[in-house]
Amino acid sequence: MALLVLMVIAGHFWLASMLPDARLGEGAADRMPRRIEVAYVRELAQATPPVVAPVVVRPRKVARPKPVMPVAPAQGASAPLASSDVLPTPPPDLATAGSEPVAAELPAVEATASQPDAAPPPPQAPVESAAAPSPDAAVAFEWPPSTRLTYRLSGNYRGEVVGGAMVEWVRVESRYQVHMDVFIGAQAAPLVARRMTSDGDLTEDGLVPRRYDEETRALFRQVRRRTIVFDADSVLLPNGKTLPRVRSMQDAASQFVQLSWLFTTHPELLQVGRSIELTLALPTNVSRWAYDVMSLETLQTPVGSVAAYRLKPRRELRPGGDLVAEVWFAPSLQYLPVRLLIRQDADTFVDLLLDQAPQQAAQPR
Repeated sequence: MALLVLMVIAGHFWLASMLPDARLGEGAADRMPRRIEVAYVRELAQATPPVVAPVVVRPRKVARPKPVMPVAPAQGASAPLASSDVLPTPPPDLATAGSEPVAAELPAVEATASQPDAAPPPPQAPVESAAAPSPDAAVAFEWPPSTRLTYRLSGNYRGEVVGGAMVEWVRVESRYQVHMDVFIGAQAAPLVARRMTSDGDLTEDGLVPRRYDEETRALFRQVRRRTIVFDADSVLLPNGKTLPRVRSMQDAASQFVQLSWLFTTHPELLQVGRSIELTLALPTNVSRWAYDVMSLETLQTPVGSVAAYRLKPRRELRPGGDLVAEVWFAPSLQYLPVRLLIRQDADTFVDLLLDQAPQQAAQPR
């Protein structure tokens, strides 16, 4: 028995030591922003989602430049340089960079009807609570109150792992925070724990992150932190690289709430066979991510049977690459993510399934 206990302890120590440094970051960043505290007073029950009037992004007014009289160049002077000769050309995936911190393009741009690489399976019949209501009942969009989701964690990392997770969506007027806490082992003394926080503003275009923080704690290892700073027209990554800020740019935590907003205001986008694209600023890179709507499935949860659409990133799993998360969004629970399946490779994953009814704060007046 003593030998078995020692082997288990050694296995846990090995698990912590195997966490790659590239995922934890280098050094310690500034402290994470102060967490907004809210009181949750009610449970969210399943309900038929209301038809919300689509959010229309108003075209921006562009200042008309004052006319300038042409001036003939002096004899022998070289021709003036074009703007393309003096401005750096952004990388291909950042070619749509804008000068304002906006969170989303028009849905027609963000979501396409292109088929995914592999044909998705036929959708299952939705439960009654997910039925589409009459378009005549459309109401104006209103951001939901602060919400907390609790998940049960299972998975595999050279053996079975268990734990839990919590996602909090907090808002005060036009400011928001998204917190995602994941732990493996006991919550009081986890073997590995990661906290991700997105802090930013709410606009008519959705979420506009200002800062993303990631903190990872592992048994017998130093706490590691990584921070992404979003400016008006640029984003600063933890490695010191500065890249242009593009339209619809989100971070690892805000992307799920941004998708919930998009599906709430444009539910027609959540159809099997469609694809939704987002630009994500991750601690190691900025790139375009495409999520394919694969199927409509019925999940068995502590709150009952929940019909949810499964979205799968069009990404290849590779050692040292980005973590890939499949997400299930439930129309009957305000399009919240009720399951997340996060993979590092074919044999390493964690599966988060809703463990209790979502909790919400009182609706702000």
